[in-house]
Amino acid sequence: MTVRLSKLFGMDIYTDNAEYKGKVFDLVINLEKGRIETITTEPLKVKSKQEAKKIIKEKSVPYKNVKSAKDILIVGTGRISDPDVETQPKKTYYSSFIRKR
Repeated sequence: MTVRLSKLFGMDIYTDNAEYKGKVFDLVINLEKGRIETITTEPLKVKSKQEAKKIIKEKSVPYKNVKSAKDILIVGTGRISDPDVETQPKKTYYSSFIRKR
């Protein structure tokens, strides 16, 4: 999926369950990794860090949840795994059996 950043501003955001979330207002970009991290539906021009944290927590969408971006943004509602976070392998019966010996 490729789209210009300038086209994202003002786009409507819907979940994959057809719930309206708002319009794209700001983008938080991680310059070290070269990717968009978060999409906010309100401006981040605030007077305190607490207000900014509240907007990011309540009025934003993680960009990793974006499923499609064309005329609107469609975001997933379920948990999406982060490729940067390593997960532990699931415990299986066989691995439990080997450890007990």
